[in-house]
Amino acid sequence: MTQPRLSLALSDHARLYAPGELLSGQFSVHGAPENDLRAIEISVLWHTEGKGEEDMAVHFFERIEPHEEAPLIPHQPRKFSTVLPNSPLSYTGQIVRIGWCVRARVFFWQGRELTLDVPFQLGSVPSPGPLLAE
Repeated sequence: MTQPRLSLALSDHARLYAPGELLSGQFSVHGAPENDLRAIEISVLWHTEGKGEEDMAVHFFERIEPHEEAPLIPHQPRKFSTVLPNSPLSYTGQIVRIGWCVRARVFFWQGRELTLDVPFQLGSVPSPGPLLAE
């Protein structure tokens, strides 16, 4: 039996977006029986890494659950789109990093789940120079 897998593609393969720009793409699930899917989620989020506490915030979120009139068809591509916010911009510093990604999650009735993140860059902030000793 093959393991289910996710595919997630952004419409713009450059993965560099300006604030206020439209981010769009599509996702699908392969190798999963139709009646095995409990829900599919797609989100656009940012997170921090580095010194101190890590933060995360969701900019866009959609949860799709099966209904009698609209079952989840795993291999059928589903489109998404959202207008990106003005901030926070992607940033890679020496102490903290701010990263953006599109995240797809699939939940199965047996409790399993699959997650796939596709990173992208929001804005163009130059990297800082070396830290100066005091």
